[in-house]
Amino acid sequence: MLNALTIAGSDPSGGAGIQSDLKVFAALEVYGMAVITALTAQNTEGVYGILDVPAEFVNKQLTSLLSGMKVDAVKTGMLYSSETVEVISRVLNDYKVKNIVVDPVIKSSTGTPLIKEGAIEGIKLNLFPLATIVTPNIDEASVLTGISIRGIEEMKEAARTLKDFGPHAIIITGGHLEKEAIDIFYDGRKFIEMKGEKIKGTYHGTGCVYSAVITASLASGHSLMDSVRRAKDFVTKAIKNSSHYGKGLRILGL
Repeated sequence: MLNALTIAGSDPSGGAGIQSDLKVFAALEVYGMAVITALTAQNTEGVYGILDVPAEFVNKQLTSLLSGMKVDAVKTGMLYSSETVEVISRVLNDYKVKNIVVDPVIKSSTGTPLIKEGAIEGIKLNLFPLATIVTPNIDEASVLTGISIRGIEEMKEAARTLKDFGPHAIIITGGHLEKEAIDIFYDGRKFIEMKGEKIKGTYHGTGCVYSAVITASLASGHSLMDSVRRAKDFVTKAIKNSSHYGKGLRILGL
């Protein structure tokens, strides 16, 4: 059986992070593995605490796994500290891991920062060059580039800037656009606009699900473009099937 690895934070609500990634992997019939970078205390209303897993223990988790298990694709999510970013980048490079999906998580769906100051620069300099694809949403792309994104042209400008850090491709997800949910894919040669239905509401974990679908699809042998299209369709359906499991944001229906 093909498999996929998620390197991310734990979300006890099950709507994002490790828990969500593993559910996506199972739904797409890919064996799921996990390395936990941080523990969070959160529900659908907010994040109430973060416990950073020491970088040396993240290193032990990851090297133990890669030395004894086959990994067909890997995604990164919440990487709380610059030390953790450095360890993960080094180990993935040392083990020549293929099909790396980087979801540059910066804050939670409820607005709480999920990364320490300094780690963002480390992600751009050390992890982006290893990436098959980087999957920021509009807000994350704005933080990563310093570009105020209001529409398609700014999304394209941001994609060009992020591509200069060395990933094979970029996709900026446009679920936060006002009128249409348009994602912009860029591989250094061409832009592809991926239009989707704009569904009103506030949701938890859409970025995690999107990047997890790309990861599982790459692990299964799909092309990068096909993997991205599958992610777009999967998230749209998951939003339509979302439910209120708590008092706050809706959780996607996988």
